[in-house]
Amino acid sequence: MTIHQAINEMRKLTKEGKNFSFSFLSYNRTRQTSDGIIEVRKARLRVRESKKYNEMAELQEAYINVETGEPRRFWHCCLISFNGKSLTII
Repeated sequence: MTIHQAINEMRKLTKEGKNFSFSFLSYNRTRQTSDGIIEVRKARLRVRESKKYNEMAELQEAYINVETGEPRRFWHCCLISFNGKSLTII
């Protein structure tokens, strides 16, 4: 499964009201740092931010961690796995 296919499946599951799990490599663009691999056991996507408020909105996905209620984001290119399956770039 590719990153693009995984994101499409995340959108589908979110519309159906279902949770999914995923992991990604964290990256803070401002600080140019990473906290390593982040694993989210139960998540749903949030509405994508407007480029007006986030110039990188098309390269990121906003989600909510269902277990903690925390709203977060991840970079598409840093997505590693979806529902236990490793992803490929292409």
